Amino acid sequence: MRMIVVGGGQAGKSLARLLLERRHEVCLIEKDRARCVQLADELDAAVFPGDGTNVEVLEAAGARRADCVMAVTGVDQDNLVAAQLAQGHFSAKKVIARVNDPRNTETFQALGIPNVVSSTDLVVQLIEQEADPAHLHLIASLEQGKGEIVSMTLPYNTAWEAMALKDVKFPQGTLVISLIRGGELTIPNGSTVLRPGDELVAVAEEKSRRALRRVLGAVKD
Repeated sequence: MRMIVVGGGQAGKSLARLLLERRHEVCLIEKDRARCVQLADELDAAVFPGDGTNVEVLEAAGARRADCVMAVTGVDQDNLVAAQLAQGHFSAKKVIARVNDPRNTETFQALGIPNVVSSTDLVVQLIEQEADPAHLHLIASLEQGKGEIVSMTLPYNTAWEAMALKDVKFPQGTLVISLIRGGELTIPNGSTVLRPGDELVAVAEEKSRRALRRVLGAVKD
């Protein structure tokens, strides 16, 4: 996926690195030219010097072709303007804005920016919810991020079709707590037989998320 990150501060740099690790194509926009040189040396990303609240700069960075535009500068007003331009002027597929002051969240949403976050990790989760073959979604974070409650929908060609839950090799630290099928919620046990489209809700350690995604995203050969 093609990602544009507006803001090359510590948050933007960390976000760009996380996205690159996940094999996304990243363009990073930063006002400070000296900072741009530093970022270009440290990251395998396209770095554009300029103001992300400027239409011409966003155009040059490829906002019209972007799968997601993320405004994560240290100034909430700049993030709001960049997000509004990406959404209104460029019709970006997905727009995410960071708030440095949580009190601004409602203002951003009232002005038409629904995806507002205050954490780099949550930005990545918002992006990957749409690209995830197992449709993994974060429901809640536990113990300051050490654990999570997540939901996962089995693909139509899941490798686990007609298999019992006890036969799924879940990563350590994972517990399935409910199953939703046809709009009905049940508490599964080891003998529960899985079907395509089943939504599993689990408690998992944060470090187990990738492994869990791989397991439940497995499909038939």
